[in-house]
Amino acid sequence: MNTMLNNGLKAVSCGAAAVAITLVMSLSFIQSTAVVHNTTPAPAPWMAKLTVQPGTWFGQPEPAVLVD
Repeated sequence: MNTMLNNGLKAVSCGAAAVAITLVMSLSFIQSTAVVHNTTPAPAPWMAKLTVQPGTWFGQPEPAVLVD
């Protein structure tokens, strides 16, 4: 009976710990992704740029030459 009680308490405590960890992680995720309403959006710190490099499209600009 004592072994069954110990295993049961261990299962309950592990289950409670798993629920607590899940709750903390969920609340942390919700808080980090929350949006503040009634504010103007800040400009993006980066801008997408499209650059075109002259030369060939693939590989090196000139073919590699192997020298012995």
